[in-house]
Amino acid sequence: MIKEKARQIKLVIFDVDGVLTDGMLNYGPQGELFKQFNVKDGVGIKLLQQQGINVAVITAKDSQPLSQRMKDLSIKYFYPGCSDKSQAYSELLNILSLNHEQVAYVGDDVIDLPVMSQVGVSIAVNDAHAYVKNTADYITLARGGQGVAREVADLILDAQFDLNELYSHMAKGQKGKIVQ
Repeated sequence: MIKEKARQIKLVIFDVDGVLTDGMLNYGPQGELFKQFNVKDGVGIKLLQQQGINVAVITAKDSQPLSQRMKDLSIKYFYPGCSDKSQAYSELLNILSLNHEQVAYVGDDVIDLPVMSQVGVSIAVNDAHAYVKNTADYITLARGGQGVAREVADLILDAQFDLNELYSHMAKGQKGKIVQ
């Protein structure tokens, strides 16, 4: 069932705190914010992009470390400080000419539910709020900040391509889109 839905995905939207990070906010003595990201998530996001699957990030928070990470990952569709995730989601559908079934959303808390209830594949992280997990199509094995994006990328790529061939191709140092 989940693999069938994942075959349709053309856009994956990620929340940040609690999904791409462990949800902890660390402040330094001058009030600066530190964020920790998982390098495997970056690889997963790049793999999605290389295979023609769009990636977006919609988050209620905004910070310089987050903006830098999005820049490093070449995230074209980045909505920081977003108080209305549904509005950003609608905008993405219009920009990319997609329907709901072509979108996956990865979240961890109730603020994510308005979008999660509309998408083709709703994904909750393993340590998401219980209510969110109860409504999700898929619950990751990984906890927030511990490789969630990589797990989601593997799920979607495996549904659309031969994942072993994709990884074998990469192991040989070859780049480019793998055609099914």
